[in-house]
Amino acid sequence: MELATLKALADDTRYSVYRELTNASAPLSAQELADRLGVHANTVRMHLDRLRAVGLVEVESVHRGTVGRPQHSFSAAAAPTEADTAATSSTLLAGLLGTLAERTGATKSEAISTGRSWGREVAAQSQGRGCLPVLDTELSDLGFSPEVGRGDGTSEGGVRIEFLQCPFRELAEAYPELICNLHRGLCEGVVDFVGGGRVLEFSTLYDPEPCHVTVATATK
Repeated sequence: MELATLKALADDTRYSVYRELTNASAPLSAQELADRLGVHANTVRMHLDRLRAVGLVEVESVHRGTVGRPQHSFSAAAAPTEADTAATSSTLLAGLLGTLAERTGATKSEAISTGRSWGREVAAQSQGRGCLPVLDTELSDLGFSPEVGRGDGTSEGGVRIEFLQCPFRELAEAYPELICNLHRGLCEGVVDFVGGGRVLEFSTLYDPEPCHVTVATATK
């Protein structure tokens, strides 16, 4: 993936625009995107221009048979052959890494904070579901193949979610402090935003029992 693409996805609002387009079943106008994201249409247009410049977004003109300019509708560009689940996850991770890279000497706490912002963003689209279903869905979409089961009683009876796969494994092996804590922050951000639970434990690639998160919920 080119550096320009990574930088384009590093902006939180721009990534939100791109995510809306990838999830949409039909092309969207700038105003429709603005309404969904709660921002001004001109802000959306600015981000769409940047996404178009790096080839992530396509535009089509819709003529409605009336006088005036045609309306522009936007959609995510056709995915390249490498764009399977792991590639999509890498794109998202690259955007987060771009945000961190702009900071000098990113620490564990900064990685967690960035991950939490990511988690809150995706949780905002949860539409009334509980924290566990939202977290399970997001982890599945990213390619972690989560397996949900009850705890063994050692973590206040929390619900344990094991990660059977890691789409970021190579990066996690090279930069465990950064990658694993981004992932931890994601889980915490989702649970905190949705409510009804809290993260009790997060085990990484190098812990005795990798890799899982344990969440305490209001109802067991």
